[in-house]
Amino acid sequence: MARHAVTLVPGDGVGPEICDASVRVLEATGVEFEWDVQQAGQAAIAEFGTPLPDHVLESIRKNRVALKGPITTPVGSGFRSVNVALRQALDLYALVRPVRAYKGARNLRDDLDFIIVRENTEDI
Repeated sequence: MARHAVTLVPGDGVGPEICDASVRVLEATGVEFEWDVQQAGQAAIAEFGTPLPDHVLESIRKNRVALKGPITTPVGSGFRSVNVALRQALDLYALVRPVRAYKGARNLRDDLDFIIVRENTEDI
């Protein structure tokens, strides 16, 4: 079976715990992953002096997929939002959210099946 290279960015606060749990769930599927762990946010500032080092973006571009935990967004001052920087650097202009009703789950309607597309980078 092929191994899938994934950039893993644990993030700040509860991010590492969320990523650890997510990794366990993904690995329980039987799919083989090769995790390229990269730091962004507070940990990256402490180690590299910047919240989003270039090598993190290089890893994401190389692997073409990333799993990212929450990353601190400054309020008022400090560094620019890592989330916004990632969206802009990787041209992630659309937030796509599928909505579907599942049989057996309690729903207000049983015939829901649509997609919400939200523009994600304008005016940022």
